[in-house]
Amino acid sequence: MIGLKEVIADLTAECDELDALVAGLDDSRWDTETPAPGWTIRHQIGHLSFVFRIAGLAASEPETFKAVTSGAGADFNGAVNAALAEYLRLTPTELLDRWRKERGACIEALAAAPPERPVPWLVRPLPPAVLACAGLMETFAHGQDVRDALGVTRTAHDRLRHVCGFAALTWEFGYQARGLTPPATAFRYELTGPSGETWAFGPEDAEQRITGPALDFCLLVTRRRHRDDLAVTATGTDADQWLDIAQAYRGPAGPGRRPGQFAARQA
Repeated sequence: MIGLKEVIADLTAECDELDALVAGLDDSRWDTETPAPGWTIRHQIGHLSFVFRIAGLAASEPETFKAVTSGAGADFNGAVNAALAEYLRLTPTELLDRWRKERGACIEALAAAPPERPVPWLVRPLPPAVLACAGLMETFAHGQDVRDALGVTRTAHDRLRHVCGFAALTWEFGYQARGLTPPATAFRYELTGPSGETWAFGPEDAEQRITGPALDFCLLVTRRRHRDDLAVTATGTDADQWLDIAQAYRGPAGPGRRPGQFAARQA
């Protein structure tokens, strides 16, 4: 069971770290292109602000959340992109302030939610701790795009355990995004955290296994690095296929990243 208090603290820390990265940028740098085609740093922060906004509504005003998202079920990505226009009209100072307020309200609402009572979400209700893990995954992913745009190397923390656990929980998303049928066999994930601790998810006796550094795994499941550039390995045919299609978010997979795209920076 994920501890709500722990994941809230780690979500707050992940957001604060990204906040510190963008807070000192000149206005012109907010229009720096990121590896996500067509998205600048401004897009990345606007997207996060919107996601935190609706997650906060889900936890604090469930009926309002349902009304706001009622038309987005068939094309959530389209709805998110349409909502971006509201954020892109803001100045960098206004956008940063908006993100701070919306993420703060979201984190406060999730922290106050009864841990055992699921809150509504896009497909099915989720325990508040799991929704907080989803927020951490989103912040990790879009924060990585910002770091790549600025040429900043990430410092990995053990709070990535929540992203790993969320990806193991949502392991079918990559199949669903491509209209594929997930295999009937469960996977075992054994990942090494930045502190050296091993984090395990799934049946211990599973034949299909995924192993590797937790940071590499998180970059894989958020599609911020190509599998060829990561030290994540698979045992079993199904697990090997999964490394090609893994994603910890719903909807279209997007183009992902090319093999060797960041090689010069890592050399």
